[in-house]
Amino acid sequence: SEDEGLATPEQLLMYAEHPKVVGIGECGLDYHYDDLPSPQVQKKQFENHIEASRQGQLPLMIHARDADNDMIDMLVSETKNGVFPFILHCFSSGEKLAKTGLDLGGYISFSGIVTFKKSDELRDIAKNVPLSQMLVETDAPYLAPQPVRGKPCEPSYVVHTAHVLSELKQTTYADIEKHTTENFLRLFGKVIL
Repeated sequence: SEDEGLATPEQLLMYAEHPKVVGIGECGLDYHYDDLPSPQVQKKQFENHIEASRQGQLPLMIHARDADNDMIDMLVSETKNGVFPFILHCFSSGEKLAKTGLDLGGYISFSGIVTFKKSDELRDIAKNVPLSQMLVETDAPYLAPQPVRGKPCEPSYVVHTAHVLSELKQTTYADIEKHTTENFLRLFGKVIL
């Protein structure tokens, strides 16, 4: 069958026993490209990742592209089966998915996309994300923020994204740094500094 060979929750949890594994994923739903597995297969694999996250209480890095309605439906229905920690990774979806994710206790992580000139809708969403549920990321090597857009992204560039978020939230860069660091450490409990 088309879903033969998908990783089971048990297999994912076995891999997650390694001390360097601090989360599950990246996984989710991506309907943007035609050459990806069918939505049914993607949903089944996503369910397996959710179950592994739920059982292991490891944060789930969620990828959503052109699949907001199905993602909302799955997050709501799966949360009814038991909560699991999650991050809407490299967020570039719509307001409804953002609100649903936040209402379910998830986190939203912003990449360099929030700094792009044509990302007004995303910046409006970011304004309404509580600092207690916000993260920043590079999505390296992609999506370098302004003013380094076009270069391969690297971890040091996250400061540009954090500065834009501080302006949107009308707070200081230090406040964004403090909250996103605390959020990361709270969410990724296996990380040893």
